[in-house]
Amino acid sequence: MKTVRIHPKYALIDIKGLILIYLLLSMVTILFWRTVFPEILQRGTAPERLDLAVFFTIPAILVVFLGASLVSLVRELITRQLGSRFHIRLLAYFILIVIFASLPSMIISSQTALELARFWNTIDVDAAMNAAQEFALETYSLQGEKLERLLKDHDMDALMVSEGKEGALPKVLESEGIRGIQDFALQEDGTWKPVSFWGEAAQELSFLPVQQQGFIPREIPRDTDIIRYILYPQKQRARVLSYHLGTGFDQAITVIENEKTRFELINAIKNQVRPLLTFYFAVFFFPIMLMTLIIAISFTRRVTQPIVELTEATRRVAEGNFSIHILARRKDELGILIASFNTMVRDLERSQASLVKAEKISLWKQMAEQLAHEIKNPLTPIKLSAERVLRRWRTDPQRIGEILENAMLAILQEVEGLSALITEFRTLSRPLEPSRTTSPLREVVEEILVSYRASYAGVQFNTTHTAWDIQVNIDRRRLTQVLTNLISNSMDAMQGQGILEIRADLVKKWESRYCRLSIMDTGKGITPEEGSQIFTPYFTTKETGTGLGLPIVERIVQDHGGSMWFNSAVGMGTTFFVDLPMAEPPGETLPDKEQGVS
Repeated sequence: MKTVRIHPKYALIDIKGLILIYLLLSMVTILFWRTVFPEILQRGTAPERLDLAVFFTIPAILVVFLGASLVSLVRELITRQLGSRFHIRLLAYFILIVIFASLPSMIISSQTALELARFWNTIDVDAAMNAAQEFALETYSLQGEKLERLLKDHDMDALMVSEGKEGALPKVLESEGIRGIQDFALQEDGTWKPVSFWGEAAQELSFLPVQQQGFIPREIPRDTDIIRYILYPQKQRARVLSYHLGTGFDQAITVIENEKTRFELINAIKNQVRPLLTFYFAVFFFPIMLMTLIIAISFTRRVTQPIVELTEATRRVAEGNFSIHILARRKDELGILIASFNTMVRDLERSQASLVKAEKISLWKQMAEQLAHEIKNPLTPIKLSAERVLRRWRTDPQRIGEILENAMLAILQEVEGLSALITEFRTLSRPLEPSRTTSPLREVVEEILVSYRASYAGVQFNTTHTAWDIQVNIDRRRLTQVLTNLISNSMDAMQGQGILEIRADLVKKWESRYCRLSIMDTGKGITPEEGSQIFTPYFTTKETGTGLGLPIVERIVQDHGGSMWFNSAVGMGTTFFVDLPMAEPPGETLPDKEQGVS
């Protein structure tokens, strides 16, 4: 059995490729949220052009592949390829399902982000952060005023003499927040040298920071949670007091400043919410939609292609080609259907082979019987003529000349009839090797009609609808044989009176071009009983016909890749149609149509 496989057409990217792209998108997503998104939050601006170029690479590639797939799909639809409409319909259903499933989530997520941005706009974060900073500064000022009152209310020298111990602060000062007291003495070289210290060791200084009385500018981390005040109890003596602002004071100030900076960035970003949302959907949601469309095209093609193969194979089987075998690539229900189809075709092929064999036996038997009958008919006058000559020869040889010429002419006539009968039988029975030469249709028609126009004055011949430039792929001698037989039958049917029209139309069947030749007469027509046997060998309605003319014509047409049929109405006339493959002139386009037979 000949194996015929229709190669399937799938999308440009297979499932493995789409999975790889999906993994790449996942990696890009992780990279975005770990690197680019924090940078966007820090900058407070939309992604830069380099980021856009990197993240839009995969969507651009997907757009290219999707465009190529859609172009191929549209080309199939325009050229009306088998299964293209079903493919489009199935793809449309798939896309509608995806849109119905994804559109609500996309709308909800985008609206949620926009609502959060609008809600953020209603919060006066700037006022809160400014109030926190003002509160911290006010607290700092109050602590400074408290330290100044403490210095006014207490005699430091008296307290240090009466209550101070070596290296330890007086309890009253420690309870008021003093964490260290350090004295510096002026040296002869003009420098200040530390001479004594009371309090926490962490607050001891190695040098005098400034020489002006008052608060010392703070330095972090040296002065964490501490403010220092310098005074001069004596002319050449300086004293530095370290006052505790409270545990975590500077840390709170730092948090306020940092959060204010971050809120300023967020306030800047809130004006970029729409561009960021657009960027997010373009980088992540849009590629997913593209992949979904490509998967849909690939999936629907995988579903429709086996159906297309089955349809094409069914058409070929309907045309009589039972040597079809579809290679099943699936083990699902479609694979089972294809396997069942292959089994059915094999069974049909076996049945057809048996039927053809039986038909051939029956046909040859019928043809042998008919041929024997046709041969027997002329043998009788031959025998009678020969017996007559022989009898005259025996009884009256002197007068044999009176009958000899007539008897011999009768014998020769019947022998010529037998010879023509055997020749037609051989033409019908032996294989015909068609010649694919090009023949001008109108020229051959006019050559044949020359003799008929002279012999049939009562017949009107019309060939105006047969163009001169039509060329058919059939040997000129065979074309003459076909036309002569059909025209001769029309002349006999019209009995010398009527209209004979020969018309040629260009048609396209599947992917081949044909010349549809029609020979229409206004004769007596063909009855349904006669029409059912008109192409049967040895069937004839003529007294002198052999019944082999039309079967031979049909054989010639079919062997050249054409087809033949007829329409007829009793009393109205008959039209024979002959489709012959034609030679196509370059640049000519035919209508895509197939005319039926009514």
